[in-house]
Amino acid sequence: MSNESEFALFSFGFRPFFLFSALFAAVVVPIWLAVWTGHVGLAGPFTPRDWHIHEMLFGYVPAVLAGFLFTAIPNWTKRMPKQGKSLMALTVVWALGRLAVAGVIALPAGAVMALDLSFLLAVAAINVVEIVAGRNWRNLAVIVPVGLLAASNAVFHLEVMARGVADIGIRAGFACTIFLILLIGGRIVPSFTRNWLAKRGPGALPAPFGRFDKLSLLGSGGVLALWSFAPDISGLSVAFAALAVLHLVRLARWCGWRCGPAPILWILHVAYLFLPLGFAALALDAPVAGLHLLGIGAIGGMTLAVMMRASMGHTGRPLEAGRVLTGVFVLLCAAALARAFLPHEGLGGIGGVTIAATLWTACFAGFVLKVGPWLLWSAVARREPDPAPSTRG
Repeated sequence: MSNESEFALFSFGFRPFFLFSALFAAVVVPIWLAVWTGHVGLAGPFTPRDWHIHEMLFGYVPAVLAGFLFTAIPNWTKRMPKQGKSLMALTVVWALGRLAVAGVIALPAGAVMALDLSFLLAVAAINVVEIVAGRNWRNLAVIVPVGLLAASNAVFHLEVMARGVADIGIRAGFACTIFLILLIGGRIVPSFTRNWLAKRGPGALPAPFGRFDKLSLLGSGGVLALWSFAPDISGLSVAFAALAVLHLVRLARWCGWRCGPAPILWILHVAYLFLPLGFAALALDAPVAGLHLLGIGAIGGMTLAVMMRASMGHTGRPLEAGRVLTGVFVLLCAAALARAFLPHEGLGGIGGVTIAATLWTACFAGFVLKVGPWLLWSAVARREPDPAPSTRG
């Protein structure tokens, strides 16, 4: 093994997008907090609330998703991964979109929309080409919610241009991202758990993907679609309660209780647990709590856990979270709970919003400090990472 470090940021898709998405997450929330408290103004097309929601759903999430897809799809197709100038160009497009949405780059609303949409559309198109070229038809399914996420972003922009605020686009963005977690998380969590448990001797193993999982995805997709476009329809609370129970059962089938000695595994289970918690809050007509349990806990937690694991596996490091990264994940969970359940304004003006923002920022700053050097430099002999499970249902 060579001890020489080489700059490797654009050598593999996970490197730039995991690094910059985490940096963005660590920086953008303190900026939003300053905007929310009136200390900073925005010149972009969105209200402060809409900008905050948009940049989490359509800024942070697409970057993480790009890093995941540009890493997993070469494993699925056995084709060479994107690297070098193409990754650099995509990173620049993503960054320009963030600047345009924030109003740092002065553009008409239509141009902001076009620039913002171009990144996710390019990611989807490139990966469709790779999957088709590799004749890996079964994994085309993962591109569908990616395309729907881009469509949700378009709806978000169009609503703001037409009415000044977003509505359907927000729920649709949440719905697409949640469905991606149900789809991808529903493959990787039991797969990685099974691989680890099988090496530890006899005992219960996660149930294989089967009819129950297919029905849970179908039912979840239907409920999320109804919520996106008809949030006031009668019976939706009952449907969300059913989803909460359904996904608690699904999670229990994956034997997470046996993963105590392996934080790199149980963080995946805890991240998934925030899905039924969020669904339960929506069933109880607590939308603020529900959306933050889903947004910070499930979306933030699952993306963070996946970035940790992929960064370890693809830079030749042992799949061990260690104290620092375990602590980072605990900070994120605390942020989700603080934002969902603490009052906005607390003692001395420090309430749930400020506490959650501080915990979130500390979480991603810690991730960048620990994992950032792994992503920037190649200095560890590459180990064979876990194969990325197929998304085939």
